[in-house]
Amino acid sequence: MLKVEALESAYGDSRILFGIDLFVGAGEVVTLLGRNGMGKTTTVKSIFGLLKPRGGRVLIDGEDVTGRPPHVVAKRGLGLVPEGRQIFPTLSVEENLVATHRSGGASAPKWTLESVYALFPRLKERRRNMGNQLSGGEQQMLAIGRALMTNPRLVVLDEATEGLAPLIREEIWACLTEIRNAGEAILVIDKNVDALARFADRHVVIEKGRVAWEGTTAELRATPAVKERFLHV
Repeated sequence: MLKVEALESAYGDSRILFGIDLFVGAGEVVTLLGRNGMGKTTTVKSIFGLLKPRGGRVLIDGEDVTGRPPHVVAKRGLGLVPEGRQIFPTLSVEENLVATHRSGGASAPKWTLESVYALFPRLKERRRNMGNQLSGGEQQMLAIGRALMTNPRLVVLDEATEGLAPLIREEIWACLTEIRNAGEAILVIDKNVDALARFADRHVVIEKGRVAWEGTTAELRATPAVKERFLHV
């Protein structure tokens, strides 16, 4: 569904990505791993057109969307949960959700207010609260719900549980598991490798803007040197 080929990106004269290759199939869960500053968020920005790549291609169902505006990428079926959540602070929970709603071309969309509220009951309880009145965990739930309201075929999460308390992290992982079980493809960045290993099908490790290792969860568990070399601080 999503294929990234030889992706190169830079900020001014500072080159960050040096030929990234990755793919995500329909219904598949793939992680993007690596230490801070290795190029994970830059890869996401380059996929979504938030940063225009210097080289390579981004393909969605075989269509080249490299460097296209973010709304074009979203219409092709990608939904983003950005690092830092970036919800609208002066809109209510419900207004944040309704603002991004689209059917995704389906006559009966999978994700509606009702289905998002069923996934995140706390959002229903807080539906009249402004975005800036929510806790960090609730804001992350809202950011995920907002992405789902676009009815994507692939959800991309940049730092899925960053800065959250352990109990809230577990709640987020449980909800993401429900999203996976509903058939959504997911590309996820997070620092909790153990949680990702329980959750994902495949893993792509980035080191200094290049793919350093990739493999299945079974292969990751069987290769502890990968975590030691590329993921430990």
